[in-house]
Amino acid sequence: MASYLGEHIHVSVFGQSHSPAIGVVVDGLPAGERVDMEELGRFLKRRAPGQNATSTPRKEADLPQFLSGLVDDVTCGAPLAALIENTNTRSQDYAQLRDKPRPGHADFTAQVKYGGFQDVAGGGHFSGRLTAPLCIAGGICLQMLKRRGIEVAAHIASIAREADRPFDPMGESVETMDALKRAPFPVLDEKAGERMRKVILQAKEEGDSVGGIVECLVTGVPAGLGEPMFGGMENRLAAALFGIPAVKGVEFGAGFGVATMRGSENNDPFTVKDGKVVTQTNRAGGILGGITNGMPLVFRLAFKPTPSIAREQQTVSLSKKQVEELVVTGRHDPCIVPRAVPVVEAVTALVLSDLLFS
Repeated sequence: MASYLGEHIHVSVFGQSHSPAIGVVVDGLPAGERVDMEELGRFLKRRAPGQNATSTPRKEADLPQFLSGLVDDVTCGAPLAALIENTNTRSQDYAQLRDKPRPGHADFTAQVKYGGFQDVAGGGHFSGRLTAPLCIAGGICLQMLKRRGIEVAAHIASIAREADRPFDPMGESVETMDALKRAPFPVLDEKAGERMRKVILQAKEEGDSVGGIVECLVTGVPAGLGEPMFGGMENRLAAALFGIPAVKGVEFGAGFGVATMRGSENNDPFTVKDGKVVTQTNRAGGILGGITNGMPLVFRLAFKPTPSIAREQQTVSLSKKQVEELVVTGRHDPCIVPRAVPVVEAVTALVLSDLLFS
């Protein structure tokens, strides 16, 4: 399984949703970087399950245990290894899925790929549970970037058809970005957030689920990061972001909207501000030719509805080779988008750190 990323800072995620523990190994972190454990704990809590009615009722503390790589909470140059124990599993809820795969889930493709030897409990290694250790690594990188003046923040851009206001593409204030990281439901417009929560709870009541969009903003990124062609900033980010379960699309800047524009509308005019070359607009999303231009990075990710729903669905019995009905049991998020917000920030920080500290 290709559960690793990075060229200079190597990140490898291990474990399954219901294995005794899940974890991460990070090799290549610069030595001498202090890790604020309280801040890391707050960041991990934003992703943790079981905190409100819009998420899965599975409760996990998600407290990391560091096995190596830190001395007195400071990176020492050795590979950093950390794990999180799984303490609230109910594997019996998933027994039938080895024969009756969930529509929209990886059950069938995992069966084909691994010949029935895959762990089906909780989705195994395909579960969003694996984003918890990813957030350990990303949370540390977020602290490293912040010390260098780089801020990363994301918000729920939409749930189903209910939308938040977009980020200012020229950069939100640091205060606004910080407020998002403290918000239990990270939106820029609280009224939009209330409408989104109602949509999620209605879907939950009906035994269904909804998807949405997460928008991410990065400020303070220097110009010159990335390569042309296949090593571009968009390439590196998109490849990593698609590793987050349920991501179905990524767009940068004006995204697919550029297809309806003329060049005169899409091009960002250059100007000089305080002796520095900048652009007047930011439809490029901070990237030109795969290389950062010094403007804020802006991109959005589309997340599909959670495939595990309580409504009856059509599937097949793999053993009988016949159509059957399936009712999924277990505990699942009616919408994974709110908990995906810190994961997007974490993965973004990992990619930026890999490029910045190369």
